[in-house]
Amino acid sequence: MLKPVEPSPEHERPIGELVHELVEEGKAYAKAEADLAKAIAAAKAKALALPAGVLVAALFVGMAAINALVVGVVIALAKFLGPLLAGIVGMVIFVAIAGGLAWYGIERGKRAL
Repeated sequence: MLKPVEPSPEHERPIGELVHELVEEGKAYAKAEADLAKAIAAAKAKALALPAGVLVAALFVGMAAINALVVGVVIALAKFLGPLLAGIVGMVIFVAIAGGLAWYGIERGKRAL
């Protein structure tokens, strides 16, 4: 006949000690998860640093191209309208384009949300 196994007193620990160990292990696990998330974010940020710099450089070059276009339009209009009126007409044209792009961007943003 089998006898029930009685727990040996040397392996038993108080509940308070077990709960304390569980809490400490939970804290360590949460800290490890937070450190992992920080490491992943830092690695992604480091990987995106060069592409972001290249995009900023492309933005500046694009702005220079737009400035050249604006100057060309104003110079072309100056032959027909005079320099002051050509500047005003050129400004109105490009403000309208900028307003249209801003409106489009805002509408797309509203739809995305």
